[in-house]
Amino acid sequence: MPGRAWIGISGYDYKPWRGRFYPDELPARRWLEYASRKFDSVELNGTFYSLKSPAVFERWASEVPDDFVFAVKGGRFITHNLKLRNAESSLGNFFASGVLALGAKTGPFLWQLPGTYRFDAERMDAFMAMLPRTAREAESVALWHDERLRRGALVEAPADVPFRHAFEVRHPSYFHDEFYAILRAHGYAFVVADTAGKFPYAEEVTADFVYVRLHGSQVLYASGYTDAELDAWAGKIRAWQHGGADVYVYFDNDAKVHAPFDAERLGARVGTRDSGLGTRNG
Repeated sequence: MPGRAWIGISGYDYKPWRGRFYPDELPARRWLEYASRKFDSVELNGTFYSLKSPAVFERWASEVPDDFVFAVKGGRFITHNLKLRNAESSLGNFFASGVLALGAKTGPFLWQLPGTYRFDAERMDAFMAMLPRTAREAESVALWHDERLRRGALVEAPADVPFRHAFEVRHPSYFHDEFYAILRAHGYAFVVADTAGKFPYAEEVTADFVYVRLHGSQVLYASGYTDAELDAWAGKIRAWQHGGADVYVYFDNDAKVHAPFDAERLGARVGTRDSGLGTRNG
């Protein structure tokens, strides 16, 4: 059975998008609502920079349609400061910060590692083993939280849903079979990341889903995608789908407001949207 595709944007709260993607008269508090009618998924990247609160996640969930999903970027304190070691309480803080409020709107979790961090098989395997595979497992992880959660903790999930995890790596030492084998053993995805050649590239499928981040093909975060490039990505997505994988694609080339329009154009090619008008096709 073919997989499903979700195509959206990495983040939605960008002031330069006002008057270009977001209507001038639309208040910023309604930007997520607007974006969620254009796309069926958004990658939450604010969760990378700081812990949010249950009230924030509850608001996010309330503003989007029932069949919308959020990808959630893991905290940089875990990935960049701790470099995945001694992360129990920090993982507890992350999952207790309100993530569980997303319920059935929970998409994959993105764990992005810094480009300076070399592959360490034992460290990667141990961290992956700690990650919850369901919302019920996440309830247990959330109980590891500490006093750093100053705006409340949510340790009960409204629904038990499966959790997916994906890893975006940038150091060349990860691009080999040993790392791919660890991902496969845990059922986690290797992130296919187009970074304008700044970091290594591979298209390894290691799970029942594929996670794609499009940062720009020519200039990191700033260049748009040509029709030919989007045609090529549409072909890759269809091939992964026909192979049975679900596919999540997020455009991160936001600097010059290319991301939302490229996402609409790719969505029209793949069939997740009808020419960017925001109408769901099923």
